[in-house]
Amino acid sequence: MGIKPSVATIGLLLLIALAAACGSAVRQSPAERPTSAEPLVWPQPPAQARIRFIRAVTRPADLDIKRSFWKRVLQAIRGKEDVRFVRPGAVAAHGDVIYVADPGAQTLWILNPKAHWFKRIREVGDDEPLISPVAVALGPNGRVYLADSYLTKVFVFSADGKLQRTIADAKLQRPVGLAYDAATDGLYVADSAAHRIWVFSNEGKSLRTIGEHGTARGQFNFPTHVALDREGTLHVTDALGFRIQRFARDGRFVDAFGHHGNASGDFAAPKGVAVDSEGHIYVVDALFDTVQIFDRAGRYLLNFGERGVNLGQFWLPAGLFIDAADRVYVADAYNQRIQIFQYLRGGGDD
Repeated sequence: MGIKPSVATIGLLLLIALAAACGSAVRQSPAERPTSAEPLVWPQPPAQARIRFIRAVTRPADLDIKRSFWKRVLQAIRGKEDVRFVRPGAVAAHGDVIYVADPGAQTLWILNPKAHWFKRIREVGDDEPLISPVAVALGPNGRVYLADSYLTKVFVFSADGKLQRTIADAKLQRPVGLAYDAATDGLYVADSAAHRIWVFSNEGKSLRTIGEHGTARGQFNFPTHVALDREGTLHVTDALGFRIQRFARDGRFVDAFGHHGNASGDFAAPKGVAVDSEGHIYVVDALFDTVQIFDRAGRYLLNFGERGVNLGQFWLPAGLFIDAADRVYVADAYNQRIQIFQYLRGGGDD
């Protein structure tokens, strides 16, 4: 006959678990701590600063988001789980809420520091696990789009992470990039394997495609990332074409810039692309471990970041997002973090 634990014993176990839960404070590694009181800016003084480092986020706790009391107790009993990004590939943000597509963790993260909660979405629909969530985009009313390149689907979630619909098309081969167009309530999907951009309605109906395989203007060689500027011009990272191509809303080719090389302004492994409020074009290069900035005409201006593990450095960065306040979010994939920077309009601290 088994021995039943007394109420006092249960209470003691809970106290021990609570002490373990409260005592396991998250410690930052040296790479996550500022090494100097001086702000990180680019370009370096005495030049006028244009980019300033804000912070790095590796886990919900970095935003002061903590698990509830009972979840901490349960975690202490079951054993500690390292709740942090594994290999974040894409990022988007609205206000203080950050959304991260993390194929390493097979997870869509939603981090809401003001509401003090975070959510990990690892399954959709009827317990269908995410396999390779690689792109995320935001729509109105908190709508979230997530592309899973392995499942060849785009999932649409509500602001609180509930599945609303699934966009799937038999011709969709490998969706890897997303951009939502508020003016048309449409969704651009970069299909790297099909070498084209799909345009879907909000209901998931395929409206048209842009491009085909090739090296001519308007053709693609593995497009990977897409972004819209304030005027609705579509920017596409033509990865193995080593260029950025731009298109009007009707799919008409506008122009392109970039070529393969190892000098400033060249591309070696272009990935995330985004545009700030003044029309500057930012392009992540995973092989250079940096973000390059170009003017509207595609002329190189400057870059920020370099190879490394310290703040302001990158290790195979991937996705890129710029919000309405010109905060620049970079998915620093192999450093397992999102780094956030500020574009300084006019070069000051505005």
